[in-house]
Amino acid sequence: MARYVARRLLQMIPVFIGSTLLIFLMVNVMGDPIAGLCGERACDPATAAQLKREFGLDKPLWQQYATYMGNVFTGDFGTAFNGQKVTELMGSAFPVTIRLTIVAILFEIVVGVTLGVLTGLRRGRPIDTGVLLGTLVVISVPTFVTGLLLQLLLGIKWQWISPSVRYGSYDELILPGLVLASVSLAYVTRLTRTAIAENKRSDYVRTAIAKGLPRHRVIVRHLLRNSLIPVVTFIGADIGALMGGAIATERIFNIHGVGFQLYQGILRQNTQTVVGFVTVLVLVFLVANLLVDLLYAVLDPRIRYA
Repeated sequence: MARYVARRLLQMIPVFIGSTLLIFLMVNVMGDPIAGLCGERACDPATAAQLKREFGLDKPLWQQYATYMGNVFTGDFGTAFNGQKVTELMGSAFPVTIRLTIVAILFEIVVGVTLGVLTGLRRGRPIDTGVLLGTLVVISVPTFVTGLLLQLLLGIKWQWISPSVRYGSYDELILPGLVLASVSLAYVTRLTRTAIAENKRSDYVRTAIAKGLPRHRVIVRHLLRNSLIPVVTFIGADIGALMGGAIATERIFNIHGVGFQLYQGILRQNTQTVVGFVTVLVLVFLVANLLVDLLYAVLDPRIRYA
């Protein structure tokens, strides 16, 4: 196991460098970031040249990337064009988005897996048909439509909740977390249902039933444990996607998290902010995928890592 983890960590290095290089190049071709610093008027050549020297934008791209990566390994993600350190923006944005992601993942695990187990055990029955239709509707409706509709009904019309988030506490993030997790929750339900329905006919399940094991033990210890492997894979990859893809949800509920900062950075062509936040999200993806691979051995004892 230790050798496998060490090998995976070494494999992360070229993936991390390649991903950040691609992001750096893509962000730098979005346009001229200096143009947005002078307001509606175009910068005069002298001011533009001074700003480029100040932010290191007058150097070749490869040199800018090398300088940036050297600073990243020392914990310096650069300075935004408003003079604020990117690490300060991260310090205020990531805790809120992490809480939002935790709420969304809990919805996926608790609601999605539960519905998947119920429909998988009762395949072809009315509850199965109803859940399949419901998940299809959720997948078909864009997240921003779901968010705006729930905000209008629950926050403005019925006034059950505050229509916007003030402090980013867990109780305020329940509805935004549900909106953020809605599409992924539907996929988790379908994945769990399919895995349960397929494994229910497996030999090891029939053997466990023939041995006289209680039904709940057969489902939890044998059927569900082996059926969760594709679900865990999806949820592990979804962690980074939720954190980086929360732009619409955070805009709707006025949450100043990672999605909000990325939106502002792209809108203002703030290269340092966008690259800094996405660099951390790349690390989140890599670590989440490693943890998912290690969980396989926990769920299925037959899997061994050399």
